Amino acid sequence: MVDIHCHILAEVDDGPKSWDVSEQMCRIAKADGIEHIVATPHASHRYAYDRAHLIQMLNSLRQRIGDDPQLSLGCDFHLSYENLQDVMVHPERYVIGDTRYLLVELSNYGIPAQIAESYAKLIGIGVTPIITHPERNPILQRAPKQILQWIELGCAVQVTASALTGAWGEVASQIAKWLLARDAVHFLASDAHDTRRRPPIMSEARELVAELRGEAVANALVNENPQAVVQGQALPYFPPPVTKP
Repeated sequence: MVDIHCHILAEVDDGPKSWDVSEQMCRIAKADGIEHIVATPHASHRYAYDRAHLIQMLNSLRQRIGDDPQLSLGCDFHLSYENLQDVMVHPERYVIGDTRYLLVELSNYGIPAQIAESYAKLIGIGVTPIITHPERNPILQRAPKQILQWIELGCAVQVTASALTGAWGEVASQIAKWLLARDAVHFLASDAHDTRRRPPIMSEARELVAELRGEAVANALVNENPQAVVQGQALPYFPPPVTKP
């Protein structure tokens, strides 16, 4: 499996508080079958995102754990006005590795009316927005059809593995399943922050997807699609979303 959304770097945001915890998270991920982790520190008003410094930190973690799991760098990109202005000029500062995929996180407190226009601008410069954990967003929980419209625009969707299996409550789980039933999930990811409350575990959710949608879809969400992302290739699984009731 490949985990494209994981707060694995210590001391940079609300993820692990020490490098020992980062190492433990890597061991947990490896034991769960995760072979590649994308480190995704926040890029937001609260957490400054210094790409060069974070690459150094990623290399330090590589020295601690070796090559298993593999590591690459992206970010948990908050779609603020300032961030959008910067990414339009310097997408390489924020995308996953040297690809054109960008993890985009929406606020729980408000979604701009011009959000579709923002996505269109990103797509217009060749960047594919991957909308992170919409099933956990209280605004989108009340209007999930909006997510389908963004997929039709060209966005992809990442669901948190533990949300699908119930760790984020019944509503988040039901929305995740609603999206899954409508071909509107393209990735499972851990969005891990620590070793206990939010560990890097994806296998349980993968098994649930296999039960609900079959092995081919399960494999696409944890292997084929995320592998394509880290390699900078087109997504092999990107069906049109089912918009009918």
